[in-house]
Amino acid sequence: MTAAVAAGRTRRLAGWGVHLFTASGAPAGVLAVLASERGDAPTALWWMAYTVAVDSIDGTLARALEVKRVLPIFDGTRLDDLVDYFTYVIVPSLFLVHCRLLPPGVAVPVALCPVLASAYGFCRTDAKTSDHYYTGFPSYWNIVAFYLYALGWSPAVNAAIVVALSIGVFVPVRYVYPSRTTTLRGLTVALGLCWGAAVLYALAALARFGAAPRRLVLLSLAFPIYYAALSLALHLRRA
Repeated sequence: MTAAVAAGRTRRLAGWGVHLFTASGAPAGVLAVLASERGDAPTALWWMAYTVAVDSIDGTLARALEVKRVLPIFDGTRLDDLVDYFTYVIVPSLFLVHCRLLPPGVAVPVALCPVLASAYGFCRTDAKTSDHYYTGFPSYWNIVAFYLYALGWSPAVNAAIVVALSIGVFVPVRYVYPSRTTTLRGLTVALGLCWGAAVLYALAALARFGAAPRRLVLLSLAFPIYYAALSLALHLRRA
């Protein structure tokens, strides 16, 4: 076996490894649903956190390994969209219902709002723009679910937030793609890593003590606020 053949085989194996890593988000989502059905919110949130971590890393790995060139027969983008719709939309919507975060009389209809809105959002031809922005609220429903659970707001307030963000999917504001939008990318990634560490600490406290540190959770909201403000500022500047 020549060195070139061996190197090609290694690259293909690495490419399949990246695709398997992306696909691992789907079984993690199933485990999150099962935990939600048991009322085990901390475990469900940990599995959802895993899916966010996978989605944050797999694209960078795929581009670094040139997976599209190495494995042209396999559409990693389609796999990513399938897994993301399940883990970012279906799983947290079920979490909202099973963990009783919505008003009992309207829990299912409200939880279906993200399901329907994000089905539209994922299928827009400009869902991800060529200059690396998302169009409309980017369906971060697992992150929304974490905050609604950790902050303990009333079901009515939670329902209002879910409906408002579902409407936001249809509003064509351009949102930052954290790892690819060039403007302030270094700052965004650095703040995102700090935010992720804070959320993981909160989840660890939630699993151990049954409650996340409220001040830490509120402080961690600084990153979503920064993200929304930067997205709106860049959108208005472009407009």
